[in-house]
Amino acid sequence: MAISVSKKKTKATKMAEERQDSCCCFFNTLLCRVIFRVPTVILLFILIFLWSSSTTIISGNMVHVCISSRKLNNLYCLSAGAQPNASVSSKATPSTINGDSKEMMNPVSNIKKTFDDVREDEEVANAMRLVEEQMEMQRSWISHSNNQSCDERGIFVYDLPPKFNKDLFSQCNDMIPWTDFCRYFTNDAMGEPIPKLGRNWYQTHQYSLEPIFHSRVLKHPCRVYNENEAKLFYVPFYGGLDILRWHFKNVTNDVKDTLALELMKWLQQRRPWLKNSGKDHVFVLGKISWDFRRYRGSEWGNRFLELDQMQNPIKILIERQPWHANDVGVPHPTSFHPHSDDDIVSWQQKIIGSRRKYLTSFAGAARPELPDNIRTLLIEQCNSAGEGKCHSGQCTGPETVIELFTESEFCLQPPGDSPTRKSLFDSLVAGCIPVMFDPLTAYYQYPWHLPEDRGKFSVFVDQEEVRQGKVNVVERLMKIPAQEREDMRSYIVYELVPGLVYGDSDSRFSKFQDSFTITMNNLLERMRRL
Repeated sequence: MAISVSKKKTKATKMAEERQDSCCCFFNTLLCRVIFRVPTVILLFILIFLWSSSTTIISGNMVHVCISSRKLNNLYCLSAGAQPNASVSSKATPSTINGDSKEMMNPVSNIKKTFDDVREDEEVANAMRLVEEQMEMQRSWISHSNNQSCDERGIFVYDLPPKFNKDLFSQCNDMIPWTDFCRYFTNDAMGEPIPKLGRNWYQTHQYSLEPIFHSRVLKHPCRVYNENEAKLFYVPFYGGLDILRWHFKNVTNDVKDTLALELMKWLQQRRPWLKNSGKDHVFVLGKISWDFRRYRGSEWGNRFLELDQMQNPIKILIERQPWHANDVGVPHPTSFHPHSDDDIVSWQQKIIGSRRKYLTSFAGAARPELPDNIRTLLIEQCNSAGEGKCHSGQCTGPETVIELFTESEFCLQPPGDSPTRKSLFDSLVAGCIPVMFDPLTAYYQYPWHLPEDRGKFSVFVDQEEVRQGKVNVVERLMKIPAQEREDMRSYIVYELVPGLVYGDSDSRFSKFQDSFTITMNNLLERMRRL
């Protein structure tokens, strides 16, 4: 026999029970009780925080909302001006330690992982769509004209005080603690010759872009000495070397920022800069974009590219910031610096006929300190692939690397301390088909020097598939038909290689355009359209 017991309830009690019943339709009883003991305001902040799944950083007059994304394997940030009328843009702002991308610590990271992946996929898709739009815009600046005339194409080179460029060479002895950097500054910063590889080969450091570019601009046929005749203003600031000299020294952020701030003060006293607020100015910086975008709380790099004055100029870098339209990526300097068309043709003939005795190879070290990096997994797959299928080794010097790559069909190019690698361009110059694992390694970096159709020159393998053990890279490469490999290699050797190398300071090309020439022609095309 059922016995029911009823008690008279107050109106307030009934309302409370109704609210609790409604809540428990969605949450279990324990969680519901906890929620009703949390003050409304605190609960509201918690819900907003969890909904945003983000970290907010304020640097200067910019507010960065950084969304943690497993798909991007990093943080990317949607940035908006903290002041009225500031423009909205999207930009990546990773935390970097020794150049390595790290996700910021978040006390509710475990809760984040339970969120609906659909929203995360949408966030990533929107971020990558923006990158693709910016790449398309930068490709629209490509010059298709064969006009060699310098009419309306004047280039003015600022004569900066030596402290902004050449004086930095004098610090080469202790710029990097474990090496003498001075040997890389000889021969117009191409470095010492490499007789073993033949003529036009040098010990070029990957951070030598600034002086290499400077020496070429000084001899450009369209250089003008009257600023009124100029369309493009080149600022020969060796910002990468400025950063490099402080990387491994215990100095304050103020010290790291000093030279860049002095440069801004110097430029703001010049009429060309004031006339167009720097829109017709270009900076060539020989390090990655992140090194110039120090966010609040970090000790790495400086904040040169975060300065308000630096938002209008074009920045040429070996690795661009993917969400900034005025960052343009150009190839890392390789060790090959041809002087003439004949030098390029001679090298093309050599590598197209090279005997490729390895299916694939990897030149580089593991990254045990970075648990998400797939290098260790690739090295393990390579070492267990069997004789002749894969060869791995350290990057001991240009001679060893180029020799390995000219003997390999494919070259593995996983990210290192940052998404891009000099090794990517070493492999292309050697006629070795690069295997990419992160789209930010090349596809969203070099709109003027690599084609939009990535399948023409590379193979892509999703690094998540490698990390989860879903794919053996060597086995996948074995399935690519020989004819397809030959077609890709021919495209690389004959279509790409000339435009990926930097000729020597006295180089003269009539048949080809090297990386420097392509960059300058496209910069001038952009200025013409402005």
